[in-house]
Amino acid sequence: MRNPARLLPAIFLLAAPLAFAQAPSAASDPLAPTLGVKSPEQIDQEWQKSVAKYDAERNRLLTEADRQANDGPIRPDWGSLMKYEQPQWYKDAKFGIFIHWGVYSVPAAQNEWYPRNMYHPGDGAYKNFHEHFAEQNSADAEAKGYKDLIPLFRAEHFDATAWAQLFKDSGAQYVVPVAEHHDGFSMYDSGLSDWTVVKMGPKRDTLAELSTAIRKAGLHFGLSSHRAEHNFFYDGGRAIRSDVNDPKYASLYGPAHQWFEAPGDAHGLDNDWTWVSEAWTRDWLARDTELVEKYKPEVVYFDWWIGHPDFRRAVTEFAAFYYNYAAAHGYTGVIDFKDYSLNWKSGTRDFERGQQDHIIADHWQTDTSISNASWGYVEHDTFKTPEFLIRQLVDIVSKNGNLLLNFGPRPDGTVPDEVRATLLQMGAWLKVNGEAIYATTPWKIYGEGPTKVAAGAFHDTDTKPYTAEDFRFTQKGTTLYAIGMACPSDSKARIHTLGTRDGSSMPLAAVELLGSHSKLEWTQTADALEVTLPADAACKHAYALKLTPSTK
Repeated sequence: MRNPARLLPAIFLLAAPLAFAQAPSAASDPLAPTLGVKSPEQIDQEWQKSVAKYDAERNRLLTEADRQANDGPIRPDWGSLMKYEQPQWYKDAKFGIFIHWGVYSVPAAQNEWYPRNMYHPGDGAYKNFHEHFAEQNSADAEAKGYKDLIPLFRAEHFDATAWAQLFKDSGAQYVVPVAEHHDGFSMYDSGLSDWTVVKMGPKRDTLAELSTAIRKAGLHFGLSSHRAEHNFFYDGGRAIRSDVNDPKYASLYGPAHQWFEAPGDAHGLDNDWTWVSEAWTRDWLARDTELVEKYKPEVVYFDWWIGHPDFRRAVTEFAAFYYNYAAAHGYTGVIDFKDYSLNWKSGTRDFERGQQDHIIADHWQTDTSISNASWGYVEHDTFKTPEFLIRQLVDIVSKNGNLLLNFGPRPDGTVPDEVRATLLQMGAWLKVNGEAIYATTPWKIYGEGPTKVAAGAFHDTDTKPYTAEDFRFTQKGTTLYAIGMACPSDSKARIHTLGTRDGSSMPLAAVELLGSHSKLEWTQTADALEVTLPADAACKHAYALKLTPSTK
């Protein structure tokens, strides 16, 4: 029997008016600090009132989320969600593109957390904003804020078709643009906000344009939501005189509750005591329901804060809604999540800027950025090399994972030259060696050699340079691929795992080098499979040997 409570319309309730009055200083000066002056309930009420004009649409979306969550193969409970199965296309894809693009690209400084840090005196972003933006109008520099960067975000050279072609040329199989980051500016046509890319700045639905172009290019379209973190993102502005305190802008800056960040692991949320209202989690659910309805993404990526304990009910309902909605529209959805935001069997685990040191049975994903400093665009950036990224991709695939590779476009919509060059080099390598990557599965072991990676998030750049002794294995049917992670100086590839000493090795009928028409000289001894690479061997970044087993 269905829970009778779920039959009631989903209603977005405003907090009851509080008995105590607003502090006189805040009433007379809307910029005055509110941290410790207004209660969390007062702050949340101001935010709720600021978005109340969208209550009808929000309630419609919540009602639809509730209906669909209970109408389909999945129910909104973990026993049901744990039966989820990832679509085959996602497991075969191996390589996707992530895009962090928004108003935070305008200052082109620090990173995508600039909007938060610009409200922290002493931080570089605070200094940068006041030097380059706020002081241009000295009448009241403190009244200037992130909202004033929005008109400077114009996307005047944005070409979704050109982007999609670049992604296709890179060898990527799916693309995940950020629909909304922590800053609260919707990079899509939201019917729940005034602060959107359609109503301000570029005044065009860039997400819809990307969706159309990406699908037309034959790639899979996804999107990401980082809205949950918006609950606390601008809390620094409440400690100083700033526009974050002005109720007039609450619909942009959100409640900006004080963030009681958990100590230790940056993603550990069990000990995060930040104030989260049910109104906030319901609004989060409505916005993500809207994204699914409007854009029908095949992948929905969430950042870490949906793992906060107060989000669990809303996350459960969204997962059931999305999976059922996708099934009703002829596809299987993918939810990328971090840590314990979902049960590990209920979606795809994502390790931010991290890898694994062993094969994981359930398909997983790494997301990392081409940039070393930021997820969004910044000037004078440094970047990972194509060699590093190709080898990272190979290692991830050998352990049953995907690589979601991010870049940050400029505010005018152009792609930095360094990013373009890297993506095209990766595409050129995959054009030759993609047979050893796409639609493969892990072998009985992931590889051999002295170079190991540190497991877990935020360790991807800790890996030492690979050597000619390092190999990673993938397989497709009975065919085994041995991918050499560096060119041997003597042109001899020696794979000890494939020696015949212990009698368990795979006898081979043929050995080929992908991208070469030369007949290879090879021998399988007790110690190793030894292959002499031809003079025309293309192993600038890595090379792939195709090994056909003997049928005898």
